[in-house]
Amino acid sequence: MEKVKKIKSKGKFKRELPLILMLIPSLVLVLIYSYGSMIGTVIAFQKFNMAKGLFGSEWIGFDNFKNLFSMPNIWPIIRNTVVIAFGKMIGGIIVPVFFALMLNEVSKNKIKRTFQTMVYLPHFLSWVILASIFTDILSPSSGIVNKLLGHLGVEPVFFLGSTAWFPITMIITDIWKVFGFGSIIYLAALTGIDQNLYEAAQIDGAGRLMQTFYVTLPGILSTIVLMSVLSMGNILNGGFDQIYNMYSASVYETGDILDTFVFRLGIENAQYALSTAANLFKSGVSLVFVTASYGLAYKFAGYRIF
Repeated sequence: MEKVKKIKSKGKFKRELPLILMLIPSLVLVLIYSYGSMIGTVIAFQKFNMAKGLFGSEWIGFDNFKNLFSMPNIWPIIRNTVVIAFGKMIGGIIVPVFFALMLNEVSKNKIKRTFQTMVYLPHFLSWVILASIFTDILSPSSGIVNKLLGHLGVEPVFFLGSTAWFPITMIITDIWKVFGFGSIIYLAALTGIDQNLYEAAQIDGAGRLMQTFYVTLPGILSTIVLMSVLSMGNILNGGFDQIYNMYSASVYETGDILDTFVFRLGIENAQYALSTAANLFKSGVSLVFVTASYGLAYKFAGYRIF
């Protein structure tokens, strides 16, 4: 019996060997760029000196973290990060679900495919391109949005220069960019709902709206819960690409996030130890949220990685 098992395992290994070999280049890249770069986190506990390097710099323990959290702007930056990321997370769930439900009601495939293509396209455009577009569209002097507001008797709004409007603008523009692509998951979940449930609801006299509330939404509820809890891991990811390309010093009060703060500290001001400490703090908090979110995903949606 043991011989048979060994022969079977050897045969399985031979069949899977080409696939394993194909994975090796990816594994090497992950080891170099994802795990190898973790050595640099030691800078967070050093008085880093580039001339002395990683292993020659003076160790100072948690002093960099103490200095980081004693900075007057660190807590507003954390607040900004959480507010913007949380707004994106909530909108990134509600809008794709709503769009998927609306698109699911469209019966003509040509119209459905046209709308799908239109809303998927922004996902593939970089924030460098979109930042230029939004800067023109939202300009207080020549932007089409403010021109429309002017026709309605509303004073021009400086969306990218106002501390009150900047976080809202970041949330709305990010949702606009990603909601089409995010709706793919919910459209796939909608296809898995048993059509007999709709027929039974029709027999009971339920209209389309009632069918949505009592059949469609419960049918995709587990997917909504799953996506919600998994998105908790991004609570400190405010979106560096978007904000760096669209913010300015005038909106630091409400628009500066941890990622842009780390970039300025490390790249612009060459404070490598402080920027590493800030980024390590962010990674630690994200790790806690990711771990908690997977636990919640398993508890409420039955989702598990392994």
